[in-house]
Amino acid sequence: MKDLFELSGQSELRSPSLVVGWSTDAGKLGSKVTDYLNKKLGSRDLGEIEPTDFSPLGGVTIEGNLVRFPESKFYACPQHNLVIFKGDAPSYEWFKFINLILDVAGHYGRVKELYVIGGMVFLGAHTAPRELLAIFNSLELKQALSQYNLGRNMNYQTPPGQRPTLNSFLSWVARRRNIPGVSLWVPIPFYLVAVEDPKAQKKLLEFFDQRFGLQIDFQDIDEEIRKQNERIAQVRDSSPEIDEYISKLESNLMLSEKENEKLVKQMEESLRGKN
Repeated sequence: MKDLFELSGQSELRSPSLVVGWSTDAGKLGSKVTDYLNKKLGSRDLGEIEPTDFSPLGGVTIEGNLVRFPESKFYACPQHNLVIFKGDAPSYEWFKFINLILDVAGHYGRVKELYVIGGMVFLGAHTAPRELLAIFNSLELKQALSQYNLGRNMNYQTPPGQRPTLNSFLSWVARRRNIPGVSLWVPIPFYLVAVEDPKAQKKLLEFFDQRFGLQIDFQDIDEEIRKQNERIAQVRDSSPEIDEYISKLESNLMLSEKENEKLVKQMEESLRGKN
């Protein structure tokens, strides 16, 4: 298995907590939250998983005229005894890939707790408060986190005949290895899924800040939220049609499929590349 990953060096970690975020998450939630944590905490590279066994050549993407190969990297924050994993979801060999994540983090002692980031599509307006939902694989951890504002607990079960989500599979494997874990989900307005949602990012970051005593100053992300709200307000001012759609959502009314498509297209054109 060691030929599948490479460690960059030693670390003072001792039975760390593990935070996992996926690069292809809704609203870029996984990558944005892990990048923010790494920047604020001064995390250092810990190692990476070789993509060859888990992603085909088709996994290569083009971003800004640059070729981007699948990446799965680990970062260490010894001060808070954290391992942060940011990676592209594997195309196949899920079980091997997930066990590899836990093996690498477990190189520094049995993983204490697992936190998996997830974004889910929300059919409401961006002006609604973000909610942090949780799916636990351990009653022990559920009780330990009862003091936090996790909203309602989700009791999600994979529909019959369907493949489980990668987050669900990761939590299941962790439970088999006696690692308490929780999947943390934030609903993201459907017209922000293809861009990003700083309000959703902050909701997760506030939880990690409280859980691990990080003492993060959120002034920068508050500014991102303000700027995005301002841009959306400008779109509403310039387009009565878009304003009507969002007003319907704010009144808990459903849009037609055509209205949904128009709203998504307008928001992507207005917000993409400006965040």
